Amino acid sequence: MKPVDQKEESVYQRVVLKNASPYHYLKVHLVLENETTRLTAVELKQFIITGLKTLHGEVGAALNVDVLKYDDDSLTALLRVSSRGLVKLWSSLTLLGSYQNQACAFRVLQVSRPTLFFNGPVQYSQNYHWGVTEVHPEQETNTCLP
Repeated sequence: MKPVDQKEESVYQRVVLKNASPYHYLKVHLVLENETTRLTAVELKQFIITGLKTLHGEVGAALNVDVLKYDDDSLTALLRVSSRGLVKLWSSLTLLGSYQNQACAFRVLQVSRPTLFFNGPVQYSQNYHWGVTEVHPEQETNTCLP
């Protein structure tokens, strides 16, 4: 047994990121009940804004969300949102359950900040990995994303 007056070292480490990117990027996949239904990028963005407005009102609808890439065959999109709006966007995507009277669900495949690519991508997903091989500090825009 250890004496009571001995202190153990903390195993937790606080990490503070300075000059972090003001944006987060989400790779999302829309799963629809009818797999033949297709959306355009404009329809997808309008659907996302409707979900933001439903959950967070006019403040949510005013959130700036950009669809940087969209594949209408696989219904997969790369979204950019301000870091302050990440939780609002993610929560509204989670709660969207119907598109044109058919069941649907958004699957968030990955969330990342581009500045973290310099030390390796942050993985919130277990089964998807960004295909970034080389990133230069001056590439802070979506050009560093696949």
